[in-house]
Amino acid sequence: MTSTLQPVTTTEAVKRPGRWLALSVLVLAVLLVAVDATVLGLATPYISEDLNPTGTQLLWIGDVYSFVIAGLLVSMGSLGDRIGRKRILLVGATAFGAVSVLNAYATTPEMMIVARALLGVAGATLMPATLALIRNLFHDPRERSLAVGVWGATASAGTAIGPIVGGFLLEHFWWGSVFLINLPVMAVLVLVGVKLLPESRNPRPGPWDMLSVVLSLVGMIGVVYAVKEAATHGLTGETLAAALVGAGALYGFVRRQFTLPTPLLDMRLFGNRGFSGAVLADLLTILGLSGLVFFLSQYLQLVQGRGPLEAGLAELPAAVGAVAAGLVAGSVARRYSVRSVVAGGLAAVGLALASLAVLDQSTGYPLLGAALLVVGIGAGFSFTVTADVILGSVPKEQAGSASAVSETAYELGAALGIAVLGSIVTGVYRGFTGPAGTPAQAHESLGGAVEAAEGLPTQTSEALLDAARGSFVDGLALAAGVGAVVLLAAAVAAWFLLRGQRLDSAS
Repeated sequence: MTSTLQPVTTTEAVKRPGRWLALSVLVLAVLLVAVDATVLGLATPYISEDLNPTGTQLLWIGDVYSFVIAGLLVSMGSLGDRIGRKRILLVGATAFGAVSVLNAYATTPEMMIVARALLGVAGATLMPATLALIRNLFHDPRERSLAVGVWGATASAGTAIGPIVGGFLLEHFWWGSVFLINLPVMAVLVLVGVKLLPESRNPRPGPWDMLSVVLSLVGMIGVVYAVKEAATHGLTGETLAAALVGAGALYGFVRRQFTLPTPLLDMRLFGNRGFSGAVLADLLTILGLSGLVFFLSQYLQLVQGRGPLEAGLAELPAAVGAVAAGLVAGSVARRYSVRSVVAGGLAAVGLALASLAVLDQSTGYPLLGAALLVVGIGAGFSFTVTADVILGSVPKEQAGSASAVSETAYELGAALGIAVLGSIVTGVYRGFTGPAGTPAQAHESLGGAVEAAEGLPTQTSEALLDAARGSFVDGLALAAGVGAVVLLAAAVAAWFLLRGQRLDSAS
């Protein structure tokens, strides 16, 4: 793609031996994160039953990982540029596996929230490092497009493998087992990565500015916390204070980057319209999708009565579509245009979400499966091309920081999506009218209602479950409609912001 920052030179076209074998190691890290993200959704009903969290705690369990990782991605991406991307990747993968054990053996909602937060700290080292290493392994633009496609397809495959493997484990073992599957993947990644991955870093990195790290972390956490609390409890003094602190910290972070000789994040990156458009498209896409994805497994299991393995298989079309689209996205974008592929993909996702706004308790699988397939295809095209745009916009020395910005948009969108759309589902759900004698816990979450119904007389139990499920589905349908509006708006924005953008075709 064209870049205002640094042209691709002929020396960059040199092809590194063993790069495809090294890529196979990098995608293990992607697989690790993708599987972890998807199995949580399947395990949520079991975690809810065992740990008995409140509705708010359940949302924290769902989004605290994204909450923490969004605050640390830029710092960790910049740290990888400085100390070495291979080093930070291997350290992060080891920590990710170790903290997965803490997730598996959590005994209280509070412990689970802390474990998920620590997993976010470890996860912040993984995704920027993988994309940055791809940028430094593959200098040929067409090869890099294919490598990014493989990277994205692996993430999508992880979303398919996670529910299936997780569903099998949940049907035969306790819910903590879904987190322990991270351990063998981590072990292979570390042992093989030590030998195969080349080290890369910025040759003139400058110091790692700790004040910038703190400002970035406080800013992101403050803003996300404020949005989450405002969506759940309305605008309060505490929420307003968090928003002001977060916004002030981010303002201070941006100003400081302009004054530092070697900033943590080079703000000039955002002067590239293609880079900014790709980042915005990613953020809005995940915002519109994440709330729905978080609650979809609960719908399949607690509303339609599917087992966890069957629920995992039911979500497979989205991953299949994303894998197929990711592998051909680069060539399609070169044949047509970047903006047509990205905007078209986002519009398709928006229309698929709109079709889910008619969900009810007895919706047949053909509608759901077709919608998920379209979501996967559209997202696969969009995410693969935007990742290629972002990597191609920057000098390879800044690949870690650029990748971190991309992943920050992804994680921030996920946190905001779960906070806003998840709060829509929860808010609508809590308003249901149950039969006399309905326990208070039934209004906290659908899992709580299912658990409460087990101790009630049959007629009361059936009435409670019918009311709770109906209210949950109403909230889910409303969230799908809001998500559709967000995705269609993202498609329009991408069409204008990515105008004239092209992927490099040099060989």
